[in-house]
Amino acid sequence: MDKAKLEKYKDKLLHLRSEILNGGILRKNEDLTVSTDDLADEADLANNVINQQVSFNMRTRELTKLRAIELALERIEDGTYGHCEECDEEIAAKRLDNQPWADLCITHAEEREREEQRFKRVG
Repeated sequence: MDKAKLEKYKDKLLHLRSEILNGGILRKNEDLTVSTDDLADEADLANNVINQQVSFNMRTRELTKLRAIELALERIEDGTYGHCEECDEEIAAKRLDNQPWADLCITHAEEREREEQRFKRVG
């Protein structure tokens, strides 16, 4: 990958990392606590638990994405960015444009997704 493209992806990754870190979703705590007022009413408590689960899932997704971004930035530094970790083939530019933290070519990404789905059904 040429230096200009690499710099473009690095800038994009840094921007995405900044959005996650400054977006507030990782710092917001009020929806992770249960108010004593909600304990008296089962409907309020159920609603609170649902909201907590949604918030927890959003945080988990953002933290996973943040970790993938950090790893992509490390790959840029060590010269392995843009190559599939399974087959070492170059990852398509269209894929990197949409998901600059991608570490697998589309073939191996789909394979991983099928394995994860199979694991979820078994587990």
